[in-house]
Amino acid sequence: MSEEKKIVNISLVDVIDIVRKDWKKIAIYSFVAGVIGVALAFATPHKYKSTVMLAPEESGQGFSGSLSSLASMVGMNMKLGQTGDALYPEIYPDLVSSTDFVIDLFPVQVTTKKGDLTCDYYTYLVKHQKLALTDYPKAGLVLLIEKFMEHEPNKKLGGKHEGPIALSKEQDDVAKAISANVACGVDKKTNVITITVTDQDPLIAATMADTIKQHLQKAITEYRTKKAKVDLDYMQKLYVEAKNNYDKARQKYAYYADTNMDVELQSYKSKEEDLENEMQLKYNIYQTVVEQLQLAKAKVQERTPAFTVMQSATVPVKHSDRPKVVTLAIWMILGFMVRFAMLAWKNKDKFVNLA
Repeated sequence: MSEEKKIVNISLVDVIDIVRKDWKKIAIYSFVAGVIGVALAFATPHKYKSTVMLAPEESGQGFSGSLSSLASMVGMNMKLGQTGDALYPEIYPDLVSSTDFVIDLFPVQVTTKKGDLTCDYYTYLVKHQKLALTDYPKAGLVLLIEKFMEHEPNKKLGGKHEGPIALSKEQDDVAKAISANVACGVDKKTNVITITVTDQDPLIAATMADTIKQHLQKAITEYRTKKAKVDLDYMQKLYVEAKNNYDKARQKYAYYADTNMDVELQSYKSKEEDLENEMQLKYNIYQTVVEQLQLAKAKVQERTPAFTVMQSATVPVKHSDRPKVVTLAIWMILGFMVRFAMLAWKNKDKFVNLA
């Protein structure tokens, strides 16, 4: 027995004829789909975007720095002659999305554009977010599940964190929401950092964009100056110790010289010379430490990076949502495709022949 083969023959004339005969229902499907799409669009909260552009100081120096600049013009990023920084621009997006960085944003105070709400960012995201119409079933299911689960009291996190970070389910969800709302990108040729924050309130979007810029600047500065500051603290301790030793030696010499001013014995003079030599030695050490202390202070200033703000955070005037006309067109096309698929299935015998 020979197997029957199915051959699909699609005639444009037949397709047009089927569509022409069913145009009323196609129009109804497209109209209903368009109404649904526009209704969902109006029921979805507006989103606003605020962008900050930041240019960090280059760490390449001299001839190798010139090579890096030339390489960047052809899309390469050669880190020649740099100071060994592990925190280079390409990993700034990873830094901004890290848990340590995100949870430091929880206690940031924000105010809505209308001025009717002022609270920390964590509370704003948990209690004052508007839900889209499609989010209500999911929110209801989550609320139902949470009623049957025990929760530990939430602890607001912020500042420095030592050791592992323990987040509750709610805190973890908020951290993920912040990471999803924050976009950080770096231009590989120019190393310009672009930070974009999306939020339901335009003023809060601008506030958080500016705050994240400041936190990123602080994190980069702390990293690059950490070793220099450790050295500075050590030199401060040496300075205090050297100064105390010199003061003690000077006072001891002055007291001995004053109390034995008229004594002509050689043993007393030898003792006085020893004390004077010890005082001079302590002074030399003190003077050397003072010089090293000034160098350490200069090193901290040298390692402190400079940032050029190319674009400051501004309060967006218009939302960043897709235009309603585009949404209407997409949903009407979707309605047309649904009805056409039903017609194609209903008239499949006209397009499929057995051979």
